[in-house]
Amino acid sequence: MAKLTIDRLHKRYGDTEVVRDVSITVADGEFVSLLGPSGCGKTTILRMVAGLIEPSAGRILAGEEDITRLPPHRRRIGLVFQSYALFPHLTVAENVAFGLKRQGVRGAELSSRVKEALALVRLDHLADRYPRQMSGGQQQRVAIARAVAPRPRMMLFDEPLSNLDAQLRDEMQIELKRLQGRLGITSLFVTHDQSEALSLSDRVCVLAHGVIQQFDAPEAIYARPVNGFVASFIGRPNRLQGRVETAGPAGRVRIGPDLTLAAADPQVAAGGAAEIIIRQEAIRLLAPEADAPHAVAGEIAFRSFTGARVQYVVKLAGGVEMIAETSSAGPGADLAPGAAVRLAIDPGQVFAMPAGGAA
Repeated sequence: MAKLTIDRLHKRYGDTEVVRDVSITVADGEFVSLLGPSGCGKTTILRMVAGLIEPSAGRILAGEEDITRLPPHRRRIGLVFQSYALFPHLTVAENVAFGLKRQGVRGAELSSRVKEALALVRLDHLADRYPRQMSGGQQQRVAIARAVAPRPRMMLFDEPLSNLDAQLRDEMQIELKRLQGRLGITSLFVTHDQSEALSLSDRVCVLAHGVIQQFDAPEAIYARPVNGFVASFIGRPNRLQGRVETAGPAGRVRIGPDLTLAAADPQVAAGGAAEIIIRQEAIRLLAPEADAPHAVAGEIAFRSFTGARVQYVVKLAGGVEMIAETSSAGPGADLAPGAAVRLAIDPGQVFAMPAGGAA
């Protein structure tokens, strides 16, 4: 195992800089996700760490060893791609053995290492099957077993769950979390799916335009976003335009001519224009007669049933619309358009950010 250090990494293609001055450290045994929209530079960073792309500037260290210019096969890094890239004419065991044979592992040790890797992903009973005889989730676990069999000092995952359906994705998240706990191997995971990043990671690095926006624990990324991009990218946001009336812990923001909301610690000075971000899941639906702090009156404009949750578009004063959600099994799940409600909005979840978002 080894600590991964990415030091002032840049990547340019002509005049276009796709990664700009990225520096992060992944501790020995830590699981870190690179999270961001398509084109933010996350896969480029991972491929530079893997040795598949050469940096324009900066360094990459595994432990104390500078691996920036090493060829991929000398980096001792396991790589799991979005596509499983299994050999269809080889059995599961033969697929896992492929990289070991290239390292010169033979005989009893080869058999033992293959069994060990397959046992880690709980597929040792399917060693003689072919990839076509397995589900997508099982094939991805074979790809992971193949990557860990050579005992790499770190693992890289390039959106490995994006080809799976929703149920298999959930199952594989649990499998990866379990595997990481058993191996304790330094891991860098690329995804555009915030639920994957938040549930799997010790820390999350949010990227936009090739620049780090925030690098912190999942709870901090969610509860204390540092800018408008992070606040709007994490969770399910209502994004509104407004103005800060009062700054500080007892701040207030105005959204439209007739609606003001409490907002703890706006990141814009009083009088300044701001982007107001309020996550759908931070809003509580109340009965119209309910008396609650920071509640505002509204009317249901639209209802959408999504299974476990019900989403409502709620029209507030001045025609401002906000999306709120509630459990489909709880109170307030059967409101019809035109119904009067009140929305309780925690001031700590009203993010008033400078316009423009990403750094």
